[in-house]
Amino acid sequence: MSESFSGYRVTARNTAAQSENAIHDDEVARQYGFRGGLVPGVTVYAYLTHPLVEAWGREWLARGTASVRFSRPVLEGEEVRVSGAVIARSASGVTAALTAMTVSGGVCATATASLPAAPPEPVAATTWATAPLPAERPAATREHLAAVSVLGTPVTLYDEAAAADYLDKVSDALPLYRGREGLIHPAFYLDQANRALDRNVLMGPWIHVGSVIQHLSLARVGERLSTRGRVVSLFEKKGREFVEVDLLIVAGEAARPVAHVLHTAIYRLPAPLPA
Repeated sequence: MSESFSGYRVTARNTAAQSENAIHDDEVARQYGFRGGLVPGVTVYAYLTHPLVEAWGREWLARGTASVRFSRPVLEGEEVRVSGAVIARSASGVTAALTAMTVSGGVCATATASLPAAPPEPVAATTWATAPLPAERPAATREHLAAVSVLGTPVTLYDEAAAADYLDKVSDALPLYRGREGLIHPAFYLDQANRALDRNVLMGPWIHVGSVIQHLSLARVGERLSTRGRVVSLFEKKGREFVEVDLLIVAGEAARPVAHVLHTAIYRLPAPLPA
């Protein structure tokens, strides 16, 4: 079975060019063998969600899932072409596969998404502990990350100004994200997942490589998001050090769960290439 979504094209923006993470800087990224500063994976994920939300709307934002992997870099100014299609449909829900690609790099990201027929199982927010963010971030070493039982909890107000700024950065014009009654963009959850890492430890150039997301309820403009987390896995591949964190994002004073995220990143890259 195949039922295609509307195609989507967007000009990529390096939304983190001025961030602390120097992998988004052209000069530094080239030292590590890339053609230029990397467009954040979170931003590429935002592009992938556009046809999903166009097709499935609020229902996917309330209870849908996604698993995304980033395979090749996207650079500032490149045209990203997103395509997708339904690949399975049953009584339990609908599943789709999506691809983001550029002319120069080919396939740069893939995602599998689902719209379950039933709402997700309730999640108890108390299962994820909270902790203050460190006053001074320690270096991101395997020894430190292995010893962390609870990550410090970033808190962010997603008000109308924050929403307008974020939607401009990811070039998303869908109306359901806008205005006082707008919904929080799903890629912003992965932005907060990044903050759960970089506000807890001090890293050199690092790369977000993939995430698994379960939406648990709708989150709206004007709500305050808190991201609770813990380290669940550390491993090494080809000299690259990876970390996986298990995160629950909650909204408001009642700490209503809105998204569960398994977030994977390379927190330490091999030494850069000689000049």
